[in-house]
Order: sequence, then structure tokens, then C-alpha cells
Amino acid sequence: MARKQNSFTGFPQELVVFLRDLARHNNRTWFMANRERYETYVRGPALEFIAAMASPLAKISPHFLALPKKVGGSLMRIHRDVRFSKDKQPYKTNVGIQFRHSAGVDVHAPGFYFHIDPRDVFLGAGVWHPDSPSLAHIRQAIDEDPAAWRKASTGGNFVSRFELSGESLKRPPRGYGAEHPQIVDLMRKDHIAICRLDHEAICEPEIVAHTIEAYRTTKPYVSFLCKSLGVKF
Repeated sequence: MARKQNSFTGFPQELVVFLRDLARHNNRTWFMANRERYETYVRGPALEFIAAMASPLAKISPHFLALPKKVGGSLMRIHRDVRFSKDKQPYKTNVGIQFRHSAGVDVHAPGFYFHIDPRDVFLGAGVWHPDSPSLAHIRQAIDEDPAAWRKASTGGNFVSRFELSGESLKRPPRGYGAEHPQIVDLMRKDHIAICRLDHEAICEPEIVAHTIEAYRTTKPYVSFLCKSLGVKF
């Protein structure tokens, strides 16, 4: 029986062991033979974590969804899309959870992110790989109100936990000069912020509270991005 939403006591240590083993045996035969381990130590706890996040996340913003569904919810699928990739390994070796904005339809929407792999654990917030029109709107918002952007992206509580990350252009985008005061941010192709954790943290009973506390510090940053994209925070 699944635990209640407010009783999540942390991810099992066996989760990372499974991901490490999967990285060494990334094939369907091994995965099917270890499917019960995946359900018990990975997908089951991840869905419980998502359910436990729903109520406290709604207090940060009612527009970000925590959906504990096996398919089509906040838990990203473990199967890789190998159709256009030279790497034909069939499975991802990480746990990816996205609390996506209700107005979004895919991983490129504004959201909060939770990531576990054998080498790294991190929280994310923002917009990953926005399409060209969305990126243009964000750049316009930064250009038109740089004071609001600086306040949102450099606030003390925020930058004490998170750092801006993602890909950037090598040259200034069209319409913006290299001398622009915000050129570093205008050159970003991603608008995401990352907060790294250690693996021990995800096994602690306080992981939900710690995650929510961290996400709360990103409110000005994510709110700015949402406003620039014309969606509610």
C-alpha cells in the first residue's frame, strides 16, 4: 500500500544502486529481469515523492502540477527516444521529475525539476530549451525591465542556493549589441537555475520539506519568466 502524501520518508538507497547497475547493463534483457527492482526502488518511491510534493508545491504556486502517474505525469519516462540518436542504449540512467506549468505541454514549459543520477543530484527551476518565440519574449522582458530581472535573478536567498545554468549563444542575438548591460543573460538559450544536493539528502525524511524550501527561493525568478511568457505564476 502506498504511503500517505505527507508521510514520504525519503528515497531508498537502493535507487542509486539500481541506476548504477542499469548504466552497466543498459539493455532490455537485463532491465526486464530487474523490473521488480525498478518498480520497488525507483518508480514507486518517485511517485510517492511526487504525491507528497503536491500540496506544498501548490502553496508556492497553484499553476505547477505534481502528478503521480506512471505515464503522462510528473515522472519522466525511463525509455530513451533513440530514433535520431547514435547512442542506442534504450534506458535513461537517471530519475527525472518535472513539476510542469499547467499551461505547458512538454519539458520546455516553465517548471520545477528534480534530478537523480549515480553521480549527481540537483534541483532545477525555470525554462529549459524554450522555442524561438518564447526565448524572444524572455529577452524582450529582460531588455525592457532590467531592474526587475536583476532583482529576480540575483536575489540573496535565490543565489545562495541556485546558480544560473544552461546553454548560451556564442554571439549576441540579433537586435542586441555586445555592449548591452544584460548581454550575458540575453545570450542564454536556457533560462534555468540549478541547486545541487548530495545523494544522502534524498534518503532523508526531510527531502520534501528541503525541496520545497529551495523551490520557494526561486519564486521571483520563475515568476519573472512566467510573466514574460504570458502565463500566470
